[in-house]
Amino acid sequence: MTTDQNRHLLRTSLVTAIAPCIWGSTYIVTTQMLPPNHPLTAALLRVLPIGLVMIALQRRAPTEEWWGRLLLLGLMNIGVFQALLFIAAYRLPGGVAATVIATQPLAVIVLSRPLLGSTPTRLAWIAAGTGVIGVALLVLTPAARLDAIGLAAAFAGAGCMALGTVLTKRWSATPLPIAAFTGWQLVFGGLFLLPFALFFEEPLISLTVKNVIGYAYLGIFGTGITYMIFFWGIKRLQPSAVSLLGLLSPVMATALGFLVLGQSLTPLQIVGGVLVLWSIWAGQRPAPAKH
Repeated sequence: MTTDQNRHLLRTSLVTAIAPCIWGSTYIVTTQMLPPNHPLTAALLRVLPIGLVMIALQRRAPTEEWWGRLLLLGLMNIGVFQALLFIAAYRLPGGVAATVIATQPLAVIVLSRPLLGSTPTRLAWIAAGTGVIGVALLVLTPAARLDAIGLAAAFAGAGCMALGTVLTKRWSATPLPIAAFTGWQLVFGGLFLLPFALFFEEPLISLTVKNVIGYAYLGIFGTGITYMIFFWGIKRLQPSAVSLLGLLSPVMATALGFLVLGQSLTPLQIVGGVLVLWSIWAGQRPAPAKH
């Protein structure tokens, strides 16, 4: 690649990295600003309202062949993934769930070959494996316990998001603007979550100003804007590179816990963070051109 192409690739990666960095603030916003014990409601309120606003502003309906594609993408990227993440988070310590979800780049590499016809490089495999180890060092604690259903949900969630990422790349030549492309997925994902939130959780009786600000932040910045950025990046980067950028979320969450909540950092966590950052850097290396 030429120098200009490398610079363009770097700029694209840096812009795409904004999304997982903002997602890393989800934990601190959820714990400090949202009502407790309503994770499904939080997931619903962060995706459905902003999705409806986006498609209302765009006023662009999918063509006939795209209805099914957007429904599937909305379920994989948003609805089913969020539901599985809820189950994993409910039954597993956060560190275990985050470590299992960090296997997503490995799943993306595996799925890219049959669905995209791309052959992963050895460096991509090493970067993805190193990323899992780094996240484990960053977030796992000695008190972590395992639960079969929780583990199954976490692995299924990682696979679900990986499939959504690869299919988003496969169908990136959409006739819809990126806002409509994102909005329809959020609506489909939100409609999937709606009955679960209504059935499994008590309705929110009252909201404080802080709660409203928290939900608004997660909806506008933590979902609408970030998913547009993420899908924009998938269109321009290798899926494995984008999925490795997603590992910035636990790094950012840990950093915010240290800076805002006064949580301590162990030497192992620092090593884990360095490994994650290396894996992300290594994963941005372009695949060799086919001859």
